[in-house]
Amino acid sequence: MKKNLLLALVAIISVFNTSVAQQKTTLSAQIYGYQRDMVYFDCVQTPLIAQEFHTNEGEEHLYSFECDNLVYLTINGRTAVLLEPGDSLHVDITYEGKNVKVDYSGSERAVNNNRLLKSIETLKRTLSYKSQLLGCVALDIKPKSRIDDSRKLLERARALIGRSSASEEAKNYVAAIIEYDAYMSFIEYPVMYQSVRGLAVEEQEIGDYWNIMEGYVTRTDAQSLSCPEYASLLMRYCFYMNEKAAREKGASYRMPAVLEEMYSEVAAFYTGEQRDFLLYTLLRNFIMNGKEIERADALYKEYIEKYNVSAFNRGILEMLLQ
Repeated sequence: MKKNLLLALVAIISVFNTSVAQQKTTLSAQIYGYQRDMVYFDCVQTPLIAQEFHTNEGEEHLYSFECDNLVYLTINGRTAVLLEPGDSLHVDITYEGKNVKVDYSGSERAVNNNRLLKSIETLKRTLSYKSQLLGCVALDIKPKSRIDDSRKLLERARALIGRSSASEEAKNYVAAIIEYDAYMSFIEYPVMYQSVRGLAVEEQEIGDYWNIMEGYVTRTDAQSLSCPEYASLLMRYCFYMNEKAAREKGASYRMPAVLEEMYSEVAAFYTGEQRDFLLYTLLRNFIMNGKEIERADALYKEYIEKYNVSAFNRGILEMLLQ
């Protein structure tokens, strides 16, 4: 098993090195007030970029790796950083109870990118904008209020992005995260509130739910199509639009609930890189769940033959299926 995994890793690295020249990228951190035994660096795009260290207050934890696109890492699952190929970023993190103080230094682009990311987090705190929709339902935040807050978040976040000195790649990724927060509230929160609180969508004072996404253009840039949150938005948008189309025809619609149904609906709705990204995300998440993995085999074969565009996506799935 270990030998097969090693061969898969070598094969993936070989594919990346022959397709796009990678650059050395460095992340370091000094951490204070942390109460656990290990410090973790984890990348959401790939399990191949990860590191762990024994906690030693004030010690510099240094990790260098190669990448050919922007990546999003978390430090201890809580502090997020953006890194582009060739970046060097140092993060000072101080834990003060529930609060975390973060300061950046390093290459100019990396610092600017992460200051933008931090400014968005600060904006959410200023607006008391909660990330978890179920938490909003538990607090009985009315759908109209949540949607109004989401519009305000979009407006102010876009202004911050526009003024930022961050790279276009970082701006794209941050915009994708913000659109996930806001538009998932548009699509998902009214029906969630109806299900839990019993107030029909038509009585929630939000206007026509089936026009709430009117004019929205889905993102196609490479950075957005590497953002897991944005994948969730694209999938939910697909089901929303298909239900809307069914209603307009007077037909019934049932949102897909299992892998095979979601795969088929997404494959029929999207094209090109968007379709590749979403099918890859579905398969990756299902395989990593570790249950009934054989159900992914036939879909994986079809995905590779008909829909795969990205060598990166193909390589990760090959590794996970070893």
